[in-house]
Amino acid sequence: MRVERTTKVSEPFETPAQPGVAERALDTATDLSRSLGEVMGTLSAAVDRLSEVAQDARRPGTALSTLSAITREAPLTSLFVAFLFGVAVARRR
Repeated sequence: MRVERTTKVSEPFETPAQPGVAERALDTATDLSRSLGEVMGTLSAAVDRLSEVAQDARRPGTALSTLSAITREAPLTSLFVAFLFGVAVARRR
């Protein structure tokens, strides 16, 4: 009669437990929330800068102010001029 000995070899390194689906979803949602917050902050800063530039351009005597006044005085004429300008630009390309 032969007796076999089996020895249990313990692994020196245990593999860490894999995160569950819920933990991964929570991590993904947190990362997405941070990214969205950064994008919103950047977009808000860009809109603020653009608003400041537009306000500066509308001061009396500037080109945008003059263009706005002309457009208010003669809207159909301004539309016709804009159309002709668009046609001229389109033909160049």
